[in-house]
Amino acid sequence: MVRRPVAWILAVVLFAEAVGVAALNWFLGIVVDRQDMSLAGLDPDAMSVGSKAGGVVFGLYFALCGVVALLVALRDRAPAGLGRVLLISVAVVHGLLGAFAWAMVGTGAFLFMVAVLGLVVLLLMTYDRLAGPSDAAPAPEGPGQPDKDPAPITPPPAPSPS
Repeated sequence: MVRRPVAWILAVVLFAEAVGVAALNWFLGIVVDRQDMSLAGLDPDAMSVGSKAGGVVFGLYFALCGVVALLVALRDRAPAGLGRVLLISVAVVHGLLGAFAWAMVGTGAFLFMVAVLGLVVLLLMTYDRLAGPSDAAPAPEGPGQPDKDPAPITPPPAPSPS
């Protein structure tokens, strides 16, 4: 099946992306700090700290999404609850980043973002449940409730020719 390899690949890609995003923002924070220039009157130290903090936060976010993908790969079960929400949110983030990358960076970054978006969507869709929501909870039993297995309805006997 394709489910587990997709989950493994997505986990590796998200971990690499977490490290890359954190390192890039940390580097940009150092560059802003060493230039000692102001942008529209903003404090360079505040911009440097903001860039570093944003890199750490986004790196942890991508790493957490990578942990969810890793757990999906290890357990071979669909993500549920918060894990599913995290994977959906990282798909939306990659869609938005892909749109910005197309406009600002170029087609290479756009294709990478679309590839990661495709992996996330493929992971979510391959683990989709086969049973519908009607099978999720059985009807309660009790007084006034119909039986689970009612007697089959038989048609009336055919009229006799006379």
